[in-house]
Amino acid sequence: MSDEHVSAIADVTRDPEEVQRRIDQWAQSFADKAERYRSVQEKTQQIRLSASGANGAVRVTVGADGTVHDLQFSDKIRSMPLEELSSQVLSTIRRAQGGISERVGEVMAETLGDEDAETRAVMLDNLRRQFPPQEEDSDEDDEVDEVQPPPARQPQPTRPAQ
Repeated sequence: MSDEHVSAIADVTRDPEEVQRRIDQWAQSFADKAERYRSVQEKTQQIRLSASGANGAVRVTVGADGTVHDLQFSDKIRSMPLEELSSQVLSTIRRAQGGISERVGEVMAETLGDEDAETRAVMLDNLRRQFPPQEEDSDEDDEVDEVQPPPARQPQPTRPAQ
């Protein structure tokens, strides 16, 4: 430890009120950081990404954890061989999931700014490995887009027994 650091520590410890003020600042900065990460978590849980397959026969919506929240078929599937349909469902799921890391990165940047760039990089790299971005097929008219999740269900009031 340099003489400069020792001197700074000695100066602080001479004033107990300054020590308490610095501890309070430090504790508040951790509380603020925890709140920002809670906000990221809440926003991330609301992410919904959708993708459509070839000719609009299949549409899939996934959450930030990759879970399928919605799967829709158009009438076009009636004439599709089952193997083609199952292949299209899986590729459309992967395409929707492929946008997760980008969208989570946007949420983190909006909420955290430049804070914890290393942590963000590790998290996003993990998401990219789990849900790699998919290349667009030129013969398919698919797009990945963000959709709003349905509003949370409000519990219905219960009537007292009579």
